[in-house]
Amino acid sequence: MWPGQQPPGGEQNPQQNPYQQPEHPQPGHPPPPAQPPGFPSAPPPPGPGGGPWGGAPAPADPQRKGGLTAVVAVTVAAAVVAGVLLITDDDKDSRAGSVDDVVQGPAGSGGAGGSEDPDGSGGSQKLILPAHSSGPSGTTVVIGEADAGHTLDVYEDLRCPPCASFDQAVGPTIAKDIKAGKYKVSFHFAAILDKSMGGNGSANALSALGAALDVSTDTFLDYKAALMSPKNHPEESKDSYADDNQLLTVSQEVYALKTNASFREALREGTYDPWAKKMIADFDASGVNGTPAVKLDGSQLTGSGGSTPLTATEFTEAVNKQLKDG
Repeated sequence: MWPGQQPPGGEQNPQQNPYQQPEHPQPGHPPPPAQPPGFPSAPPPPGPGGGPWGGAPAPADPQRKGGLTAVVAVTVAAAVVAGVLLITDDDKDSRAGSVDDVVQGPAGSGGAGGSEDPDGSGGSQKLILPAHSSGPSGTTVVIGEADAGHTLDVYEDLRCPPCASFDQAVGPTIAKDIKAGKYKVSFHFAAILDKSMGGNGSANALSALGAALDVSTDTFLDYKAALMSPKNHPEESKDSYADDNQLLTVSQEVYALKTNASFREALREGTYDPWAKKMIADFDASGVNGTPAVKLDGSQLTGSGGSTPLTATEFTEAVNKQLKDG
C-alpha cells in the first residue's frame, strides 16, 4: 500500500537528537543500542474514552477497505532511544511519485473521489484534501485561534511509542493552551516506523486521521488522542494500525465518529491515502529527523537532558521560557 516509504535524515539540532548516525557522529553522545529500550507508559489523560477530548467506546465496525494491504517485515532497524525516534541518512529523499489532481473535500465528505488504483498504492488516486486542512498543498493542519501570536509545531509518528507517551502526558496541556489562545498548533506527521520496522501502520493511521479531520478539528484531536492512548497504542514491533478494523475499533471511542458513515467509507476506501503520503513527504523535507519533536515559533523546545520535554511540567516550563526570552 505504501511502497518505498523511507524517512529522511540530516537533523541539524543536537538538542533534538541525543544520538546520531555513525557517519555523522556528535560529540558526547553514544551510539544507539542494538535493541530499543522500553518506554514507560504514562497515565491515561483525563476524559472519557482515554483521550483528553472525550469519546466513549462502542462496538467496532468490522468492515475494511480491500485496497490496503499490510506488509509486515522482519528486519528491525529502529533507533528508538531516550524517548526519541530517529531517521537514518540513508532513508532521506527516497519517497517517489506525486499526485497531480487535487480535490478539496467539503466537511464530512468522507469518500469523495474514491480509488482508481486497484492495488491501493495511491499511484492514480486523486489527492483529496480533508476539510479544515490548509496551506498551498492542503497538507497543513493548524488548530487554534487564527490571530494567536505564537505557533507550536508538533512532529509525531502515529505508530511511535515515544510519541504516544508524549501525547498522553503533554496532549491535555496543549489542548488547554489552544483553547486559551496561548498559541496555535501546526501538526506534522512522519512514517519512520513504517520504514524501520516494516509495514504501513503509520501511513494508514494518518489516512484515517485525515478522515477525522474532514469531520472537524475537535474530532481530529479526539481521534489522535484515542490512537495514542495507553489502551490502544501498539508496541513498536506490532503494526496494528495497518489493520482498518483496528482503526475503526479505536474510532468508536470518539463520539463524532461512532455512527459517521462518511468517516467509515473514507477509511475503507483509502480516500486520504494520497494526502497522508503527501503529509509524510512534507515531514521528510522539514529537516526534522526525530519524533516526537516540538518547536515554538521555529525554536526547538527541550526538557531535561536537552531532549524533547516528555512531561507536562517540563513542556510548560520550556514554552514559558521561550515566550519570555522571545
